Amino acid sequence: MNEDLKLITERLTKYFKRISRTHYWIEIANDPYDQHYNFFFNSQRVGQRLKSIPLHSLETYDLHYLELLLQKLRQKTQLTIKFVGFTGEKWPSSQRLIQRKRNQLE
Repeated sequence: MNEDLKLITERLTKYFKRISRTHYWIEIANDPYDQHYNFFFNSQRVGQRLKSIPLHSLETYDLHYLELLLQKLRQKTQLTIKFVGFTGEKWPSSQRLIQRKRNQLE
């Protein structure tokens, strides 16, 4: 887990520029066909198009592992984390829904 977290945070700091009037967030996509969780760094400046950069792909397809990784990632960054493809799935520890509504991309 430490290697995954290290890779994500290194790539995140590389792409995160504090530019005014720019919205930044992390997006995690569930890929059930390849059984991966894909991490993306998204940024959008006011009046410009969305820029999405792939950060990392988790090969460990386990929600418990993902939950632990996200807890540690949230300690390192305060960026918003959005989820795609997790409709109806729940976190193992709290049984809370991960994603309530389907996203436009699904």
